[in-house]
This record gives sequence, structure tokens and C-alpha cells, in this order.
Amino acid sequence: MERMIIFCMLFFCSSMALTAAPYKIAKYKQLFKTIELLETTVKDKDVELLHTPENPVDGCLFTAVTCFQKGTLKLQPKNSQVNSTFTQTIKVLKRFTLSNPGKQCESSCESYEKKTPKEFLKSFAKLIKQV
Repeated sequence: MERMIIFCMLFFCSSMALTAAPYKIAKYKQLFKTIELLETTVKDKDVELLHTPENPVDGCLFTAVTCFQKGTLKLQPKNSQVNSTFTQTIKVLKRFTLSNPGKQCESSCESYEKKTPKEFLKSFAKLIKQV
């Protein structure tokens, strides 16, 4: 009887772990698609260059994502036809959260090189693939 209870508990715990992972994967895939959509609607000429984190160390992932979120607020739509799509994708990116490991990162957003909005978004998508 005890073995049966232990088996049931193990089965239940393992099934819960397996269901949690696909949700997280789906969330990151959706975020990746959102960034790709934004690449097609963002204005890339005559705009402010943005600080673009590249290859952040593990302790700095949270800081890098925060830098990208701040940078997305400075993006501008390509034209008025894509404005509503642009606004929706920005809202999705603002809601994205990454758990803060509590470690302080030594590099700030301003320490990263400035790049064009499209390069900025490509680096953001690359970071999401790493996470």
C-alpha cells in the first residue's frame, strides 16, 4: 500500500513538471514571434539609436531584458497603417517578465553599444532564444 502511494505521488509530481515546461516554451515562442512582427513594423531610418545588450553573462539576463524593454518604448512605427499592430506588439513586450535572480549586474543599459532599431530587435530575439 505504501509503495502504491509513493508511486502515485511520484507520477503526479513528474506529470506536473512536464506540464509546466511546455507553457514556458510556448510563452517564449510567442514572444519571439512578437519581436519578429515588430521588426517589420518598426521605423529604421532617421531614428534614435538604442543601447543593445549582446551576449550578457548569466547574472545579467534580467538587466539585459530590462534594457530591451526600456528600448522598445523608444521605437516608432514605420507608418500610420501599422500603428495599431505596432502598439499591440509593444504592449506584449512590456508585459513580459523574467524572474530576477537577485544578483546585481555590473553593466548598465548605457554601457552597451547603440544600434539601429532593427539590429536592436534582432539582438532581443537572440536573447529570447537563449532564455
